[in-house]
Amino acid sequence: DLRMLQNTLAGYARHVNVSGYVIAGLGCEVNQATQMIHNTSLVSLGTPSPNPVVFTIQEEGGVTKAVERGIREIAAMLPYANSFTRSTQSVSEIFVGTNCGGSDGNSGVTANPAVGWLTDELVRHGGTSVLAETSETYGAEHLLTRRAVTPEVGHKLVALMRWWENYTAMFGGQIDNNPSPGNKAGGLTTIYEKSLGALAKGGHSPLTDVLAYAEPIRKRGFLFMDTPGHDPVSVTGLIAGGCNMVVFTTGRGSIFGSKPAPTIKVATNTALYDHMTDDMDINAGMILDGVSVEDVGRAIFEKVISVASGEKSKSEQHGIGDEEFVPWLVGAVL
Repeated sequence: DLRMLQNTLAGYARHVNVSGYVIAGLGCEVNQATQMIHNTSLVSLGTPSPNPVVFTIQEEGGVTKAVERGIREIAAMLPYANSFTRSTQSVSEIFVGTNCGGSDGNSGVTANPAVGWLTDELVRHGGTSVLAETSETYGAEHLLTRRAVTPEVGHKLVALMRWWENYTAMFGGQIDNNPSPGNKAGGLTTIYEKSLGALAKGGHSPLTDVLAYAEPIRKRGFLFMDTPGHDPVSVTGLIAGGCNMVVFTTGRGSIFGSKPAPTIKVATNTALYDHMTDDMDINAGMILDGVSVEDVGRAIFEKVISVASGEKSKSEQHGIGDEEFVPWLVGAVL
């Protein structure tokens, strides 16, 4: 748990959309900042000081003084942050994390296949797309292992499934069920139906690598990251791993947003898009009316490029994302 938390925090600190940071703690917690810096090789890359800025509430003399210290340190970083300007970059520098929440019976027919088209197009341009939510891939993993670039990559995915079987059994649960009442109301009857639909976000590209939660992305192409199906926890791991864009499909309606990587939400049906138009960026429900998966996938692809270029997604317009940092706590809380 400690190492996973440290990797998650370090991943956010290293994120390409973060120009600087301070590390603040109480002072006597298990996750000591100096240990985290050592374990994750975390350095303050390019920020005004050569090393991460670290302070604790206990050492500073209380909350008020700690807040004042934090304000001073951040103010010192602002000139560096303001020195950045936009420049032309290759699409290959886009790392998309894909996720689905509030799925319905249309998810595997419209939005997820369209995101799969995005995945293949992004990979074709040298970019990266990361599929996640291991517990919502269960029962369909054989469709991924046959696409693994090496046997080792395939074995890593199978090992994850065995781990999840044991993990859920420890708490008296079962992984082969449908976890959400909303999914059932939307027409999904089993986890296998949901998994087959969720897997469509991965397109048809070769599976290049399988990552642990919040593990840094080191290879390009189509990847898989081990995360729970709970959306805030899943996306936190994806962003910590290096994803600088999130594409999120929903059939029941989700208002999810994220920082520092923008979220683009794709509605699986037109009724939802019209009903929650202030929260949806793309309407994949048009596929049910005869528009091709490729056309909707291309619209998502172009929206990703547009948001990467500065256009605000719907969740950004609402300022949503500050509360969606939720690290995965695997073990017992003592």
